[in-house]
Amino acid sequence: MIQFSRLVCSAFLASLLLAACTSTPSPQPTAATADGVERRQVGNLIFEDIPPVSPDVEARLAQYLEVRSAGFQGWLPGGEALVSTRFGETVQIHRVARPGGAREQLTFFPEPVSGALASPDADHPGFLYLRDAGGSEFWQLYFFDLTHGRSVMLSDGSSRNSSPAWDRQGRQIAWSSTLRNGRDTDIWLRTLDGEARSVVTAGGTWFTHDFSASGERLLVARYVSRSDVQPHVVDLASGDLTPLLPEGMVANVTQLRFGPDDSIYFSSDLGGEFVRLYRLREPGAEPEAVTGAIDHDLERFEISPDGRFLAFSLNENTVSRLYVRRLRDNSFVALPELPVGIISGLDFSTDGDRLGFTLNTATSPGDVHSIDLRGRTLTRWTRSEVGGLDTANFVAPEHFMFPTFDTPDGRQAAAGEERRMIPAFVYRPTGPGPHPVVVQIHGGPEAQARPGFSPNHQFWVNELGFAVVVPNVRGSTGYGRSFHQLDNGKLREDSVRDIGALLDWIAEQPELDANAVATFGGSYGGYMVLASHMHFGDRLAAGVNVVGISNFVTFLENTQDYRRHLRREEYGDERDPAMRAHLEAISPLNNIERMTRPLLIVQGANDPRVPQSEADQLVAALRARGQPAPYLLALDEGHGFRKRSNRDAYLAVAAEFLQRHLVGD
Repeated sequence: MIQFSRLVCSAFLASLLLAACTSTPSPQPTAATADGVERRQVGNLIFEDIPPVSPDVEARLAQYLEVRSAGFQGWLPGGEALVSTRFGETVQIHRVARPGGAREQLTFFPEPVSGALASPDADHPGFLYLRDAGGSEFWQLYFFDLTHGRSVMLSDGSSRNSSPAWDRQGRQIAWSSTLRNGRDTDIWLRTLDGEARSVVTAGGTWFTHDFSASGERLLVARYVSRSDVQPHVVDLASGDLTPLLPEGMVANVTQLRFGPDDSIYFSSDLGGEFVRLYRLREPGAEPEAVTGAIDHDLERFEISPDGRFLAFSLNENTVSRLYVRRLRDNSFVALPELPVGIISGLDFSTDGDRLGFTLNTATSPGDVHSIDLRGRTLTRWTRSEVGGLDTANFVAPEHFMFPTFDTPDGRQAAAGEERRMIPAFVYRPTGPGPHPVVVQIHGGPEAQARPGFSPNHQFWVNELGFAVVVPNVRGSTGYGRSFHQLDNGKLREDSVRDIGALLDWIAEQPELDANAVATFGGSYGGYMVLASHMHFGDRLAAGVNVVGISNFVTFLENTQDYRRHLRREEYGDERDPAMRAHLEAISPLNNIERMTRPLLIVQGANDPRVPQSEADQLVAALRARGQPAPYLLALDEGHGFRKRSNRDAYLAVAAEFLQRHLVGD
């Protein structure tokens, strides 16, 4: 059963060309404000000190922004596939009756619907989905009735809702909601035609995972931090909440599922380095390892509805490897060879004979595939468009490691000492160098840059001649628990020092131009852009900061209530005087005099995570020093740009900004 806990918005993957959107309002004339800022508005986009994009850049970008992808959302009881894809302005839910069949659009909203969860009830076919307004992330829960083609809201209309789950019969729905007090995320339960009732109100942030076969128990987990997730089982009749792990055991738990005998399967690092699969015969028992000693994170697992098969994928050096086991004897099922890429959205068909998933590679967008476990055959259900481009010209990244400032045991490295190695990718243009460089820094920080398809990267490399370097600095996931925790609390700037070491590596590459390097990132990656300019501005030509943190204290004080305690676990508690002083000291806003190179600031006005005030105060501080601060604000977006025309405009502005400062007019 597919479950989705949070919609994740990407500000970097593009859709269709802005000029092709005939409904885009005409731009207002550019006007100078009282402080001399050139300001114009196009629809919901406000451009400050940003000239119109040149027709040349817009035309060259066009085909890349026509690229489309498809994501597998699960099986309907009749064997049809639910798929997310975008034909218009936003991603919506579609139905595909057979491999290669047409995508029949089911939802039609101005806001994106990127996740769906099919009901297992064949007599009442439909699916759950989440939808917010303007990128606010206050998702409401809906049921789409396939028989009548209508949606009904199941949540209250104002709380924040996530992680829905069906019971095995399709009669009960459990999900997470802030309905009770707007701060804590509780677990709620209802039927389609009944009233909602809370079943877990213990405080903190709780997510649903899976119903037992009888529908009488529910697996849930309290999220404290990336390294502390507390799994429980709740008796739905009595409300009794029972911890699953032995007392004192602290671990990251990523998924929970009931097995065919009501034993409990879960993925966790259990205090070790990597996420593995475990089994519990009953709550409080000693966990039994299922996957054994593997030096890679388990990404996701699913158990077939009939209990015959266990499917799981491993993150092996950033690419996915898929495995299927027979639960009766733990033997492996021989699978057809898959292209090297990233797998997501695992889900078994109702009869357990087919395994569906999304496959995304470095040179092809995501498409829906399935494996017939009886015939051992691979079937491709969708074939997404690539704007008429020749995919043979797409560039696959090369994986490499670069040495950083410290030793593997954490000491400052002296000359000649072994150094910690940081993983990264590089996309290299063809032709002679030296090439300008864009360093793309991922957000999170609890995330990992992986070699999935990016039309933006392909445009930069093939059309602008940029090399793109994508590091996984310390604090990234996928390389073990110890590496992930190397940037916590007062170690925050050690990850920034990794960027300095990467600039050293770039300077040693004859085909790369160390005098034409820009940093680019969103969210925490946006903070890293600002921090890199704070520390290494003399080695950078420009930066693009998308929804980034400019001051950790104001960020923690102004981020939404429901997530503030989670961010304090990662960054530190600003209420503690010593930590507050540290956070103030490392915040880019308080070191604005050190940031002298051109910066483009991009922000969504409805961002609940990194609020608009973080961008506004940065822009004001730069301009107060007489430094240009081009600023793009979307009035109908949140933490990243999800609407086609907004994304296209943003990527065009960013491309021209980078070209201007890395290559020249």
